[in-house]
Order: sequence, then C-alpha cells, then structure tokens
Amino acid sequence: MSSSADQLVTGVAPWRRPEHQPDILDVIAQLSSDEVPTPPRLAVAVLDLLPGEVWTDPTLRWLNPATKSGSLLREVTRRLMVGLAEWEPDPSRRREHILRNMVFGCAITRLTGEMSRRSVYLSRDAAGPHSAVRFDDAEGNLRFVPAEHDYPTGRDGRPSGLCRVCGAPVGLERGPDRENYAYAFIHGAYPTKEMAGMQFDVIVGNPPYQTGMRDADGNRTANILPLYHLFVQQAIALNPRYITMIVPSRWFNGGKGLDEFRAQMINDRRLRVVVDNPKLFDPACFGPGVEIKGGVNYFLWDREWDGDCQFSTRIDGQIVSTATRDLREGDGVVLRDNDAAAIVHKVRQKTTQILADVVSPNDPFGQSLKTNFKGAALEPFDGSIPLVFGTHVGYVHPDQLERNHAWVDRYKVLIPKAGDGHGREVSYVLGEPIALGPGSACTQSYLVAGVFDTAVEAENYAWYLTTKFVRFLVLQRKSTQDLRPDKFRFVPALDMTRRWTDADLYAHFGLTDAEVTYIEDKIHPREPIVATGAPVPSTHLPGGAKYKAPGTRAATMAEAPVEEDEEDL
Repeated sequence: MSSSADQLVTGVAPWRRPEHQPDILDVIAQLSSDEVPTPPRLAVAVLDLLPGEVWTDPTLRWLNPATKSGSLLREVTRRLMVGLAEWEPDPSRRREHILRNMVFGCAITRLTGEMSRRSVYLSRDAAGPHSAVRFDDAEGNLRFVPAEHDYPTGRDGRPSGLCRVCGAPVGLERGPDRENYAYAFIHGAYPTKEMAGMQFDVIVGNPPYQTGMRDADGNRTANILPLYHLFVQQAIALNPRYITMIVPSRWFNGGKGLDEFRAQMINDRRLRVVVDNPKLFDPACFGPGVEIKGGVNYFLWDREWDGDCQFSTRIDGQIVSTATRDLREGDGVVLRDNDAAAIVHKVRQKTTQILADVVSPNDPFGQSLKTNFKGAALEPFDGSIPLVFGTHVGYVHPDQLERNHAWVDRYKVLIPKAGDGHGREVSYVLGEPIALGPGSACTQSYLVAGVFDTAVEAENYAWYLTTKFVRFLVLQRKSTQDLRPDKFRFVPALDMTRRWTDADLYAHFGLTDAEVTYIEDKIHPREPIVATGAPVPSTHLPGGAKYKAPGTRAATMAEAPVEEDEEDL
C-alpha cells in the first residue's frame, strides 16, 4: 500500500511520523503569491480550532469552497478516519462513507481541482482505478465549476468595467480556454443545482485573498480588491454549524471596501475564536519567503455561540497571548494586541472627549489643495497666505482656500498625513507635529490636529501628540502610513493649558508598572517642531531640515499623494 493510501487508512500523516518524510504540499505552498495554498502544518492548526466531537459524527457534511492543494480536506479525511473508527471498524467502508458522503470541495481552478483530488482521493481521476473511492465521474465531490463574472454592459453592448460581485476587471475574461477567476462559490454557481437542499455542517477554507491580479497579458492590474470576505459572508449565509477559515488580518482595521464586513464580524457574537499571525514573514503560516502584509488570521465561527471571542496571537507557530474579550470594545476596529486592548479599555473608562472629534478631515483647507498642489507662488505677494507643503512653503490668494478660513488667524498644530514607522517593533507611529503661529494654511500633506487661541496651548498640544502614550493609542487603530481622524478615537482630549508628560498621563489613567513598561518598549521617542512665533516653520524654508526645492525630483517624490489603505498580498 502506498504511503498516501496508508495515511487515509491509518490516520498517520507523513509530517507527524518520527522519521519525517517531506510532504509535497509543503513545497507547493510556496509557489504562488496571489492564491497561496495551505501548507499541511497550517491546515492542522486551523482544524484544531474545531471541537472534538465533529470527528466522531458520521452525519456531518464538510465543504471547502475554495480548495487549492487539498491539504485542508486531506487533513479532515485523516481525522475522520481516526474519529469514526469505532462507528465503522472496517477501513475500506469507513473511507468510502467519508469520501462519498461527507467531504466536498469546490476548486478555484481546473489545476487545483486535479491537485485536490490527488491529495484526497490519491488520484486526479476520481473514476479511475487508482482512486481511493471510485466515483461515476472524474471529479467526484471535488469539482471545478466554471462561473461567469457579472459585468455591466458598455455602450457597445459588450461587458465592461468591474464585476458587480467581486470587482474583477473585465480583462480577466480571456476566453473559454483560460481561467477567468470567477470563483463559483461567490458567483452563485456552487453549490450546483444538483446539490440544492444539501446542508453543509462544517465549512473550512483558505479563500483567494484578492482579485484583479492579472490582465489578459499576465500583467498585474491596478484593480486590486479584497476578495476573501465574500467567501466568509457566503459561508455564513449557508448557516453551517461551524466555519473555520484563513484570511488576511487587514480587515481588523483597514482594507478597501471592508468597512461593512468589519462591522459584521465585530458585531457577530458567533465569532468564537480568532488566532492572529501578525508577522510579515512567518514560516509557520505559509512557509519561508511568503510575505503577507498585515499578517493573517484563522478563526472559528460557531452558530450556537453567543459570547465574547477568544483572541490569540501566534508567532512562529507558538501562541504568545490569549484573552477572551468583546471585540466591540475596539469601537469599529479589532484590537489585535491583547495587552494593548486592556490598556485601551482602562483609558476609555476615564475619557469623556476624544481627539477624533478635534482633528481635521483629510482636506483641512479644501480638496483642491492636494499634497502636490501646483497653484502656489514661490514668493510672497500682497495679501498672500503662506501655504505649508511637506517640504517647502508656497503662497496663495485667500480665495484659493475652500474652507476653514478662520483657522488661518489662529495658532495651529499640524500633523503629517503620512506617518512613519508603522509596522516596526519600535515605532514612531506619527510624524513630527508642528506648532505654528497665526497667518498660514497647509496642503493635504497635513491634517490640522487642533487650533488654539494661545501659543501655550498649541505648544502643549504638540508635545502631547509626541508622548508615547498618545502614539501608542493611535497605533492600535493604524495599520498603514495613511493618517485619518478616526485613528485618534482612543486618544483623550485633555486640558491643553498644561504640559502633559508621559509620567503624568500614566498616573492620570492609572496604568500599572507593567503597562507603562509595555508602552515604553513599543514606542520610540519623538519631539515636535515648535514655531509658534511665525506662521511657517523654519524647517520648511531654504536651509531647513525638511526643505526640498520645489520642482526637484526629491520634492516631487516627497509630495506624492498619500495612498489610501490598499489590500495587497
């Protein structure tokens, strides 16, 4: 008997044997960066979330709606072969029942369908002589089901634009002989009509993470949109007993088009367990060299659960932190750091006003004043207003400002819209705040963090924004360089007639020594730029530390528009 067949019968997986044998699926898992197959070790960790009784119930139906290498369903089959041994002692009849009546999958491509059948049935031909179970057709219960995108019709009567379901560009339709990545599970083609009325009890999977990857010529496209949430939502809509899936963690607090999904998951009290893997490169997830921006998580959704979520952090295959908490306390985001969540909870209990209500929108003086605004003069003129760019100062007419004209004549504190240091173990989180005297405005290179009547308040506020306390609280809502007012939702708005130090803030909010140490170790020191004696900072004038001559390549690169949160694997 072959080693693969022996695995299905005995329940002993090759990677768990004392004499370790290489598993081909460990290698396959490293071949793709768009749709990453699930390495066997990760499949084991994901399925460990399920309660033990599922492996001894012969009535359950299992579905992977986006099978690739087949590793998840192979591990499901292995465990069922062990768990159902008492129910059906004969291995052949037990295997027949499991593969014919319990395990189902929808492949994402024809090739992955063949790979999955080879992993689970031991043969890509489910009707062939080498298949562990002889089906009537070559695909068995692990099928590739073609589907079509739902494109709007252009003026010429032909499909155009982006798919209404998944956002895929029309360029992915490349004829019947090439993949169009219209995944059947989310496009209404699977379960098929022949499966109508079939109830799936457990849904497992590692769905495709994004769409719009390649055009007809194989080039990477600009329409990169998240896709995995559609699989999760469709799985929930089928109302199984359990769902466990592997998805990017960017949905915790960012990602294009994920606001509704994030709200749904945070408020779904059936979300029982989340295991977050935050490392950019974590060999315990997809193997060495596979980069996942923002990390990945796998979760357990339990239809009968109604309570708080057990949230764990897993690094290099080891659980380093676990806490049971109400995800709704993140106020619209998932706090992925359990220690930070406890600190945020403590601070919010003593907070009555927040900085999110104080910091300006992304266009403090108008939509036209982009980071690379071209309408400013290089020298002042009669009646001109200094306009602070990220690297220099220009001059504009008052009527070029579209909003907040009254702010010009007040003391202001600016904060760079593109923060720095995100993702570092020791982080700056925010760029240097600038405290300015009256008489100027700014481009969208900055948010106006606050306006004041006195220089003392502006200076104290700038120093407040540089405290480790404030930047640690911002970090809990910030996953990219882009800065928006909602990132300050955890930061208290305090009296700025006094200078707040970190020591003052730790004492005021009752932080323990351990919590203080945790913040101090996470955040790098930072100081503000204080220029309340002038309408513009000297750092942005010729000879200043931030200055780059307008029109030079260095200035152009520095003033490039800030990218919004993007979903990218």
